[in-house]
Amino acid sequence: MEDEPQSQTVPLQIKPGPALYEVLVQSCPDAIVVADRDGLIRFWNQGAERTFGHAAADVLGKSLDVIIPEPLRKRHWEGYDAVMASGTTKYGTDLLKVPALHREGHKLSIEFRVALVRDGEGALLGIAAFLRDVTAAWKEQQELRNHVRALERRHLE
Repeated sequence: MEDEPQSQTVPLQIKPGPALYEVLVQSCPDAIVVADRDGLIRFWNQGAERTFGHAAADVLGKSLDVIIPEPLRKRHWEGYDAVMASGTTKYGTDLLKVPALHREGHKLSIEFRVALVRDGEGALLGIAAFLRDVTAAWKEQQELRNHVRALERRHLE
């Protein structure tokens, strides 16, 4: 029996640390957006670029208003300011579903949760949002609801 060449495999070395965290955050398919206490965008990953159509360089330092539809801004900022004042939010566990705005002007349907960003002493610095575009699923559900309503109307006639 001939000796077959032994393949040498090197185990993948994944070590927790800044390099791994950067890769995970940047390559995450979901949008990750971090805003400071004033609601200015301080971090915008590649998922956010794909979801909202804005390059990070175009939105860093700008207000979250770039992704908030005009009719919802007052309500958004009231909630945002309340979170910044209290240092608490229920959207760390509860899923929030809201409309958002794409760079090209069309509305998106997004779902997201947040994490409060604090410094080493616990002072609130801002908020990180983990967002997912669910526009296609939302449209599908709307079409299904409309179809059911139409069937119900026909049944009542």
